[in-house]
Amino acid sequence: MKKIITYSSLIIVSLGLIAWKLNANKNSNEAKIEIVRESSAGAVPVQIQTIKTTDIDQSFNENGNFQAVNQIELTAELAGRVSQLYVREGSVVKAGQAIAKIENEILNANQTEAKARLEQLKLNLARYEQAYKTGGVTQKQVDDARLELESAQAKAVQVNKNLMNSIIKAPVNGIVNVRYVEVGTYLAAGNKIVEIVDDSKLKLSVNVNEYQIIQLRNGDKVEVTASVYPEATYQGVITFIAAKSDASLNYPVEIEIKNIAGKALKAGMYGTAHFTPETKTASLTIPRSAFQGGINSNLVFINDNGKAKLQKVVAGRVYGNQVEIREGLKDGDQVIITGQINLVDGKAIAVVK
Repeated sequence: MKKIITYSSLIIVSLGLIAWKLNANKNSNEAKIEIVRESSAGAVPVQIQTIKTTDIDQSFNENGNFQAVNQIELTAELAGRVSQLYVREGSVVKAGQAIAKIENEILNANQTEAKARLEQLKLNLARYEQAYKTGGVTQKQVDDARLELESAQAKAVQVNKNLMNSIIKAPVNGIVNVRYVEVGTYLAAGNKIVEIVDDSKLKLSVNVNEYQIIQLRNGDKVEVTASVYPEATYQGVITFIAAKSDASLNYPVEIEIKNIAGKALKAGMYGTAHFTPETKTASLTIPRSAFQGGINSNLVFINDNGKAKLQKVVAGRVYGNQVEIREGLKDGDQVIITGQINLVDGKAIAVVK
């Protein structure tokens, strides 16, 4: 008896579910039939979206590599053979510390000769000036002696400078990253001696596009993360914004960062700058799918009292699936977002929810 009651209950429930499903299918079919009926009558089924002005999130991320703020390739300022080297690769150096020495015996001799000549010309000028007072020489002879002394003084300055340049000194604090020469190497003026990298200050170099660059200013604060320490956030400041784009129409931007003790970054590592401009932009946006033939066409259809109206717009920035509209639409306009392939200007439409 219990089994009969159980089976009867199951049959009743099943019949109820079947009736509910048939009714749901009927309603769905009636809706579809209505769309087909409208379509047959000349109306094209479409979906629309009512647009309004909203604040746009201007934040964006860009990737790049860290570089040393001070990275210098030290070069020779005069020709000569390297007689001494005071550093090796990996040496820590201070600004003003001697790096290398170029043979300077000839320079020493030139300095001695220049000093002697200066003394002689000073005496000659004094004698000419004394003789001029008594009429023994002319004014031109005095002027020539003075000019010769001034020329010798300029030459002595150059000799002294060359002698000083024979001792190559570090211009900044840092680490010798590369040493290009050995003792005995002959250098011409301009040849590289060492590369010094100051990793106490780093900068992240990234490229941003034309829409992003107008939002940035020197001095803006930027948060920076690095792939080697994903849990850390480094504080950065924009120190350089290019005035001209590169060949790919991007603008180089440099962000100087502060290292974190125990998680110090090094030049060449990979990093990401997280830009969050303070300015907020209120804009009209529509889905990319609303454009007739793509964004570059600048053509969309809007609902004009039950008819499709082809509208010319001016598209601006793209935010994912949304496109900024600079001109051509206003708050409250109903933009057609699906079904445009079957539309022409003035065609009757049937709005499908």
